[in-house]
Amino acid sequence: MVELRDDEQALVELGGLRKAISVELVPEARVGDYVIVHVGHAIGMVDPDEAERTLALFGEMAEAVKGATP
Repeated sequence: MVELRDDEQALVELGGLRKAISVELVPEARVGDYVIVHVGHAIGMVDPDEAERTLALFGEMAEAVKGATP
């Protein structure tokens, strides 16, 4: 999460895209935390080390797809 806003809202960023989400279900989340987002709602928190590994894996998968397209 990159920003907490009023009314249980926050701003998250992934891959350069920013999106406003609800943090009503994860009120303990703070700026800098990694959250799982589903249909505009944070539904859980993720350990920072696990989040970094997952993001690296997503990056590898994206590169593999790019290399496979003609």
